[in-house]
Amino acid sequence: MKQMTMPTSDSYYESLIESLKDAEHAGAFIGAILEEKDAEPELLRNAIRKVIEARIRMNALSDAAKQYHERLDKMLTASSGSEIYCFVELLEALGFKLGITVEDGELPAECTANRRIIEIGDRLW
Repeated sequence: MKQMTMPTSDSYYESLIESLKDAEHAGAFIGAILEEKDAEPELLRNAIRKVIEARIRMNALSDAAKQYHERLDKMLTASSGSEIYCFVELLEALGFKLGITVEDGELPAECTANRRIIEIGDRLW
């Protein structure tokens, strides 16, 4: 992951969105939110929105990703991500750790940025 210095001016938000254009940084950003103990309900939803905004600014968000985001956003609005956090806690209780990595390989025609996959143990989802 690239080392980023965050400005102290009003451009923090713009700097954050710019940094999230890097797939590794975006994955680490979401991963850090998932690792939070007693995370605020809106934290995951807001983090995903920022990653989506970065992809939109890059013109690198596929139609499928837009649809998945809309569906997930509705679910997170209703549940505050409780199912996701419960899943992460279950994995930890079983001795596993959830990780987000950047997927290698060709990109879909409608998307010019790297796709992400979820890695659980030695299995990729």
